[in-house]
Amino acid sequence: MSELASGAFVFGPGEGRSIDLGNFAMVVKASGDDTDSTYSLLEASEPPGFGPPMHIHRAANEAFYVLAGEYLVVLGDQEFRCHAGSFIYVPAGVTHGFRVGDIPSRKLNLYTPAAMVGYFDELSAAIAIDSADEAELDAIARRYGMEVVGSVPEGYL
Repeated sequence: MSELASGAFVFGPGEGRSIDLGNFAMVVKASGDDTDSTYSLLEASEPPGFGPPMHIHRAANEAFYVLAGEYLVVLGDQEFRCHAGSFIYVPAGVTHGFRVGDIPSRKLNLYTPAAMVGYFDELSAAIAIDSADEAELDAIARRYGMEVVGSVPEGYL
């Protein structure tokens, strides 16, 4: 990373803080600490069929930009097949989830105001000590203004 005295910074390809989540990985490109809490940006690399439980972010808007592969995105009761180049915006309070298509896929996750980096850090720590059952996942989510409203799918933890 190159950082300037002005606070500007540049990450090259593959740079950023990695978060190991077992069967998927996140790379922090910008956190609230970097952006005066205005947004956070993470890059996700996920295996085929992967997806989180349906959930709601109570205090943050979320956006996805599909870099590679395909995602089936669920917004409320509607489903959208989103290929590379697709952009998805999810306002705070909207129930949503996704499933990766048949090939490994990558996307950017943008949260405004800055959110969710701590969630993924805590999830990583819980996975590392093998304590990430549904109750623990729900407790971690609540600490970050996220409400899990669906069952945790096999392969998420």
